[in-house]
Amino acid sequence: MELFNPLIGDTRIALEAFTGRSWPFSQADCWKDIGSSELVLQRDAAFELGARGKGSANYVLFTSSPDLVPEDRIVLYGPDLKDIKGDCDFARIVLLRIGMIDGDDENVYRVLKDIEFAKYHVFPEGYMVRISPESFREQVRVSREALKKGIGFKALGNSYIREYKKDPNVISAEVIFITDPSVDYKILQDLAKKSTAAIGTLTHILEGLPTDCSVCALKDICDEVEGMKELHFGVGNKSEKH
Repeated sequence: MELFNPLIGDTRIALEAFTGRSWPFSQADCWKDIGSSELVLQRDAAFELGARGKGSANYVLFTSSPDLVPEDRIVLYGPDLKDIKGDCDFARIVLLRIGMIDGDDENVYRVLKDIEFAKYHVFPEGYMVRISPESFREQVRVSREALKKGIGFKALGNSYIREYKKDPNVISAEVIFITDPSVDYKILQDLAKKSTAAIGTLTHILEGLPTDCSVCALKDICDEVEGMKELHFGVGNKSEKH
């Protein structure tokens, strides 16, 4: 699974000028999960991450390279929750190293989507998540009570990694939280769009698309995402050349 490697590289480049903090994964240090989505009312909230008018991005990238995602860890760029005083920019990016997936291309696609959907199965206490796939944003309302109890990105990251690693295909996971206002969230949103487009394009490839680029609706995506053309023309034993 090398298709997303260039996007992982672009993500690293977008953040290379910033200094982050990191923690290794600890199963024992996860934040309390309440098992279902919690409604945090505005009157009970301390602030909102990725609020309207603020920068925000959310995406998941896959790789089979141990060099790109060598270990389970949480990375934070910007202030932790206890140091945030009001609504702020926010991004959460997940990098997953996966093993060899058995089966045909359709099975690979299903496995990737199942892994990606793990983000909808984490329900931290006092941390109400609203994800907008259409706008590639993630907004989070954090309760004042959760802050009093010590909620932080280290524990939240552990919770997400624990959920991702329930899938036996996930070898290692890196969860990146970003609250630094100096980060270019527009770049991260563009990467989120490319990631979503690449995954979505897999379904069209599996259905069998014309190999004439001049009439293909996905030409722009193939041009931008390195490896997409090779994947497209490696499916279905097509003999025509790009």
